[in-house]
Formats: sequence, structure tokens, C-alpha cells
Amino acid sequence: MELPVPANSVQPQRPVSVVMATPEELSGSGLCLGCGTLDSPPHYDFYADSVAWGRRRRCRASLHQLYADPLIPGVTEDKCSAPVYKWTAGGDSSDEDEGEQTEPPPDPPRFGWIQGVMIRCMLNIWGVILYLRLPWITAQAGVGLTWVIILLSSFITGITGLSTSAIATNGKVKGGGTYFLISRSLGPELGGSIGLIFAFANAVAVSMHTVGFAETVTDLMHENGVVIVDRVNDIRIIGVVTVTCLLGVSLAGMAWESKAQILFFLVIMVSFVNYIVGTIVPASPQRQARGFFSYKVDIFAANFVPGWRGAEGSFFGMFSIFFPSATGILAGANISGDLKNPTVAIPRGTLMAILWTTMSYLIISATIGACVVRDASGLINDSVSVSSEDCDGFSCLYGWDFSECVSNKSCSYGLINYYQSMSLVSAFSPLISAGIFAATLSSALACLVSAPKVFQCLCQDKLYPLIGFFGKGYGRNAEPLRGYMLTYCIAVCFILIAELNSIAPIISNFFLCSYSLINFSCFYASLTNSPGWRPSFRFYNKWLSLLGSVCCVVIMFLLTWWSALIAFGVVFFLMGYTLYKKPEVNWGSSVQAGSYNLALTHCVGLNQVQDHVKNFRPQCLVLTGPPTRRPALVDLVHALTKGLSLMMCGNVVTATSSPAALHKAHTDSHVTWLNQRKVKSFYRGVVAPELRSGVNMLLQGAGLGRIRPNVLVMGLKTDWSSDEPHAAHEYVSVLHDAFDLQYGVCVLRMTEGLDSSHPSQSYMNPSFRGQTENMNTISSPSCIQTNTTYSVCVDPEVQPKTVFQKKHGKKTIDIYWLSDDGGLTLLLPYLLTRRKRWLKCKVRVFVGGDTEKREEQRAEVLALIKKFRLGFHDVEVLPDVYQHPQPENVRQFENTLRRFRLETNIKQDCDTEAQRQQEPWMITDQDLERNKAKSLRQIRLNEVLQDISRDAALIIITMPVSRRGVCPSSLFLAWLDFLSRDLQPPVLLVRGNQENVLTFYCQ
Repeated sequence: MELPVPANSVQPQRPVSVVMATPEELSGSGLCLGCGTLDSPPHYDFYADSVAWGRRRRCRASLHQLYADPLIPGVTEDKCSAPVYKWTAGGDSSDEDEGEQTEPPPDPPRFGWIQGVMIRCMLNIWGVILYLRLPWITAQAGVGLTWVIILLSSFITGITGLSTSAIATNGKVKGGGTYFLISRSLGPELGGSIGLIFAFANAVAVSMHTVGFAETVTDLMHENGVVIVDRVNDIRIIGVVTVTCLLGVSLAGMAWESKAQILFFLVIMVSFVNYIVGTIVPASPQRQARGFFSYKVDIFAANFVPGWRGAEGSFFGMFSIFFPSATGILAGANISGDLKNPTVAIPRGTLMAILWTTMSYLIISATIGACVVRDASGLINDSVSVSSEDCDGFSCLYGWDFSECVSNKSCSYGLINYYQSMSLVSAFSPLISAGIFAATLSSALACLVSAPKVFQCLCQDKLYPLIGFFGKGYGRNAEPLRGYMLTYCIAVCFILIAELNSIAPIISNFFLCSYSLINFSCFYASLTNSPGWRPSFRFYNKWLSLLGSVCCVVIMFLLTWWSALIAFGVVFFLMGYTLYKKPEVNWGSSVQAGSYNLALTHCVGLNQVQDHVKNFRPQCLVLTGPPTRRPALVDLVHALTKGLSLMMCGNVVTATSSPAALHKAHTDSHVTWLNQRKVKSFYRGVVAPELRSGVNMLLQGAGLGRIRPNVLVMGLKTDWSSDEPHAAHEYVSVLHDAFDLQYGVCVLRMTEGLDSSHPSQSYMNPSFRGQTENMNTISSPSCIQTNTTYSVCVDPEVQPKTVFQKKHGKKTIDIYWLSDDGGLTLLLPYLLTRRKRWLKCKVRVFVGGDTEKREEQRAEVLALIKKFRLGFHDVEVLPDVYQHPQPENVRQFENTLRRFRLETNIKQDCDTEAQRQQEPWMITDQDLERNKAKSLRQIRLNEVLQDISRDAALIIITMPVSRRGVCPSSLFLAWLDFLSRDLQPPVLLVRGNQENVLTFYCQ
């Protein structure tokens, strides 16, 4: 279900009464803890492609807006205007919008899973084959092999249904049906080729079902002595007239088409009941003469084994004729753009349709095989005495001698000779004829609607030349009227064949090819292990999808090998054309995700692949220094990136450039240590005169092609208050440089510290202590010099233990999603929960809010998170975070800043400003007042964290952002320090680059 745009968004901050707050207003908000910041809370609009009619789109502030100096001209300018717009109940009232409509446009008809998918699929499956060919197939293959044919077809369509359900629930599905699902998963190369083939197959299917209808009408006319020209031409005439009428219904719109489908469904249900009643009613002499004897064990036993006849008499010959009847499973998916909630309707409706239709096919084949003999003359005079010795044949047991017509092959009735056997069995034969009309017309109508919609989506993507003409839509639902006419012309051409058994095998291979690619799409998307592959439908298996794909290919060649070669030849030709033309489309397909995996060893192959939010991976540059010094930082990032994305350990050697310094930076011992620890990571060392310039080298130069870092991970500088002030300023400058280069930033803090080179700090966190061994388990050390001032002793064979290497059981991962950063705060814990060590941990998401709207805001955030399919169900709104902190904590915070306070007065303004420029880490009274709201918020957050998350396995918090030129570096470090202080669990401060890393769209 599409998440509605809320009237009142989740807003931890108070309502803003201005359209866009100025930087001065934002920075001078006094004690309003939620105001004074562009840092917006999470909201649905930040991830949606569109917004409800009559409401102005909310935009997330850019990273530049958040931290840049507001005094610099152009800082507040951004492509996305203010993120603090108030919601409006209707359209904009400005003069430029006066001419716009004041009423929302009427919504086109949308259908639920029963009417839109299940009934549509069932009608398409209950087609011409059910009434006109299933009895004949039962006579040819026997009941036993007919069940095998039915179950094999259902096995293939069932696996395809599971794969389709998985793909359809991996994001919001738009119009285009099967083509949309395959193309957005496998990319335009295979998607475009299969889209053309599938649209063509549906157009041919229109002719198959229409010919079945015309064949029934012709038989009824023949029984009543009515002939237009001859049998073949009568089928052609009736077929063309019928498909013309169906075209008129289609052009009338989806609402009329859907009403017609419901009427057809009711007629088919009545015909089924009529058929079952007819099998129980005692057979009259006239019906016995035509081969019907009601339920007989002997008849069932005789019909259970095959009785092949004619050139088509083989298992795969029957399968090729029957299989098109099972291909209606995509009828619901093909109108995905007309469904209310495709991600729910497609899986539920498709799988239910497969279940019920499979049962109906099995029941009908078994019952008719137990009631009707294979051959009958239809002549009353062929009745004989049951005890007659002259009678020869199976029917003699029931008083009928059909041996003469069997011997000269002139029998007109019986399962194998009479296509209308279900009419013979039924209690009232006209109802079966009505069922045939309903089944054939409904299937033809569904295919007539599906083919243009699939083709329209293909044309709109502009993958092939000369077909864009058919992509134009008309009306409020963008009906493909031109596509309808093209489908009509193709259907008329194949109707002229006028032979059902010749048309059915033509489309079997096309549908099998489509199903093979759908299953392969699901398999390949699962195999790439992309974070963007998060289907909410869980009942699928990638290896089962691969099996279904292989089975489809094998069956294609077993049916007609030359037709299979033609189908694959067309696919490869169209795929080659697309590869050659390289259309400018980017759908975040699994091909791109697979290319990423291959690029870990073949980096050059990714140079032409564009980035997409579905394929976003946190590629981490970890400022470990020598990796042996900070094993906890290495282990945490490895848990996030293992087998998934890039991890690069960065080391800055502060020295002048020299061969000795380069050797220390590039020594292989660090890589050896990583390999022995089984950490899949690269190592990169640089030599620079100072830390900031070295980190800047890594930020800009690390990586190759698309394999380059996008998240900077570092430890928190906890000694900022005692270290040199310049060092603290340099640390914050590194964060600003990362933001300038559009990096996300993660800062880790642990109670015992990160640096394992200090023995006094090398102990396990008490809250994680599952064993008494010391974290520093080094023995017989060998020294590895890693810096110009000191060396770290390390034994490559003995690895230190960290809290991130043990299983955390059923503890919690607490996420404080207080500001929207694009979703990185949510994505990282999701990736952690995919690891065995974190699998059983319960994830809790905390957001800020108002006490009065607590439940409403919780429901809105929970609905947003549910759209991301992350599996997080525990959401809590915390209005406490906006209360004032305890006075003693405020005093402690102020005491930590005493060293950096700069006393000012009116007479010394000039001297103060000069000193401020020389020492930018110093804090003035104006700085404190300007940032008072944020300072109090961090103090209060620490109180909340200590109260709620004292026993968590990991705490993840959205990191606050300091505005350059407004917040001194020492004040910002005081925020981070005080926010994460005195917490036993590890604390990870996360701030994305304000660009989406999560999406709930398929494209």
C-alpha cells in the first residue's frame, strides 16, 4: 500500500512559521531545542519521487546548507528550496499559480489483488485449452501423464510466480508488467528483448483464444446445420468479428474491461458446477452412445494409461499444446500500473490463482477420464446385450459395441475424437458452451490488454528505434490506444491460420523464454547480494529460481528445438543491438550489482556503470593508522562490508617525504595482518606533513573507478580537551573535508578506547564480557614501526580479540534516528543484522517527537521504515530528547569548555576578532549563545542514552553537524564527547552526505 503523505509530518522541532528561515534566525533561536537548525527529522518526502496533490514538496537540506559558513554568499542557495516549508492544504496561492486547478485530478481506476490479479490470472489460465483440449489431452496421454503435464506446468509457473513475487516486492512497481520487472532487474539489454517477445506472445495468445471461441461457435452451428462458407473460413470470419468486438471493450477503458472479466468469472463458475453435477447424473442412452457412462473404475483404469494417436501423439507434443493454458499467471502483473498496491496484489493474487487453477485442471482431467471412453460412434443402434459374445471392445462391458468405428477410425465421439466432451458430460450443455465463451473471451481480452501495456512501457523507454510512436498514452490512465491497434492487427493475422493446435505451440517457446528470464532475474539479483535487493516477499529461493530457469530452457528445446533456437536468436539479436547502442537508462539493475562484485577483481569493467541508489554500498575508508592499532575499528567495518563492498584501511605517516617514510607507510606487514585476521580489506598508506593533508589525499585519491570510498570511518578524539588545541581543530577540519567531498562520516567511540597499543586500555567492555581473556593477547611480540615517533609491537600470528568478534545474542542495537541523513543511519545496522554475530539482536529505532502526537508520529515513521523493507518493527518516539537537561550536567559541559573560552568585551572587539582568526578553536560568548540550543540537546541526549540504552550491544546515533564559521571546532568536539560519554556499549555516530542511500522504488 502506498504510504499516504501525512498532514502533519513527524517533526521533533516546533512548527516553523516562515517559509524559509534565514541563517541568522536559525542560529539565534535561544532555548528552543528543536529550532535553529536545518537538520530535518526523517520524512517520507525525502525518499519519494512525488508528493500528494496540493501539498508542497519537503526537501532535505543539503550537506552544504548544514555545515557551511552562512556568512559566505550563496551558502543558502540550493537546488532544493527550503526544507522547512509548512504544509499547505491545497495548491499554492501565489499569483503565478492562480490559473491552476483547485480540485485534485480524478484518480484512474485501481484494482485490488482479487479483482485485479487473482480473478484475472484464473480467467487467463482457464482458457480455451481447459474446455476444448484438456479432455483430448487426457485421452492421448492418459490421466496419469496428464497429471504429470499439469503438475510440470504448475511447477514451472509456480516457481515463476515465486520469482515474480520477489521481484515485484523489491520496490514500488509501475506500469509495464513483466517487461518492467525483468528490465529493472536484469537491465535494458535482456529486458528490452524479452519485452518485445512477451508482448508479441500475448498478441498471438489473443488469436489462440479467439480461434478457440470461433471453433466452438462453428461446431454449434454445424450441429444445427448452419454454415457460412466452410468450417475453416467460418472460424476465420467469426474470429475476426470477435476480436474486433473485444477491441471495442478494451478501448472503452480498464473499468469496463474489469467488469466484463467479473461477468466471465461468474459464468465459468456456473459452468464448473454444471459439469460436476453432470458427472453424477446417470447417463442416458443418447449420452452412452457418445461414450459417457458416469463414474466407472474400469473406464478410469483404461484411461489412466496413454493412448497416443496421430503425429502429435507424444508427451512433449501434448505438453506444448497444454502449456499455453498455464501462461496466464502474469496477467495480473502485466497491469501493474492499474493495481492499488502491486507489491501485495501480485504475490497474493498470482500464487492463489496458480493453486486454484491447478486443482481445477487435476479434478477435471480425473473426472472426465473416469466417465468417458476414448472412442464412441454416437449411434443408438450400436447398443448390444451385455452378454453378447460377438461384441469386441472395452465398451461391450456396458452394452455398447463401437468396434466397427474403432477399426475403420470413423468414430465421431469419445474423448479422443470429440473436442466438446465436457458439454457431453455436463448436466446442461449450453452452460458449458457459455463457459467456453467466457473462458476464451476473458483470456483473449486479458491478453489484448496485457500486450499493449507491456509494449507501451517498452516504447516509452526508447530502447529501440521506430517504435516510440506506440508509446503515447491517452486519457487519465494513459491507455495505449496505438498499441491496441497494433495488437489487433497481429491477432487478426494469426486468426487466419484458423487451427488451434498450430497456434498454441508457436507461443509456448516465447512464454517459456520469458519465464526463464524472470527466474534468472530473481536468481541473479539474489546472487549479487546487493543491499538494494530487499524483497518483502520471503518465500522464494535463488536456487529454486535457477532450477526453474534451467527447466524452461530445457523444455523449450525438447518441445521444438528449431523454435527454441529462433526465440534465443531473437533475444540475442535484440540484446546485441542494445549493447551496441548503450541507451542512457539507469534502473539500478542486478547486472550493475553483479558488475560490482566482479569489479573487486576486474575493476576496469565498472568504468561505464552509473551509480544508483538501489546499488548503494557503504564503501568505507577507515582511518585506522596501522590496522593493528585499532582492531575494534577494523572488525566493526569488516562486519559492515564483508563480502559486500569496499573496505580500505588508511594510514597517514606524518613526516617529510623520503624513502624511509614511504616504506613505513607502504609496508606489507599491515596487509599480512589483515589477511591473517581474515579481513577483506585494502590498505593504503600516505606520507604527509600533517594529518589533515594526508587524510585529504586519501579522501580524493583512494579507490579505483567505481570502487572508491564514500564513507569515512574514524575513532572519536576523546583527548581533545587535554591535547593541543590545534590537534582538535585539525580533527574537525578532517570531518569538514569529508563533507566537502560528499562523504558520509562514521565516528566510533568505545569505553576502553580504540588504541590497542596502550596496555592500560586493553580490556574487554564489561557489558560484553563473555570471557576473561584480555583484549591484548600478544605474546613474543615483534616490532613493526608505523610512525616516525613510535613503533607498535605486534605478533602477526596472535590476533587481539574485540567485542565485535563475538556473538551478541538477543541484545539490542539501538538506533537514534534523530535527523534524516539519507538513510545511512538505518542502512548500517541493517547490514550488521545480516551477520551471524548480530543476527539475533533486536533493532530498536528511536526518533524525536511531540508528546501529544506520539502515536501518530510513531505510525508515520514505522510506515516509512516498513517501505524500506529493513525488517525493523520496533519504533519509539522520544519527546524527552527535547526537554532541558539536568543543571549539573550543563555545568559539567561548561567546565569542559573553560580552557577554550575567549573573554570578550566591547572595547576589545577588534583584538578578539584577530585572536579568533589566529585561534579558530576558541569559543566566544556569542558562539555559546548562538549554539546554545544544540549544546543543550546533546547534553539531554546523553541523559536519554544512559537511561534507555545502557545494556545495548551497539548504539547508533545520527551525528550532529557543526556549521563552519558558526561553531568552533572545540565546541563541536565537546558535543560529540558529551553525547557519547559514560556509555558502556560502543557508540557509532553516523552522518550520511544527505543523499538517499535507501529507496522503496523499483526504478
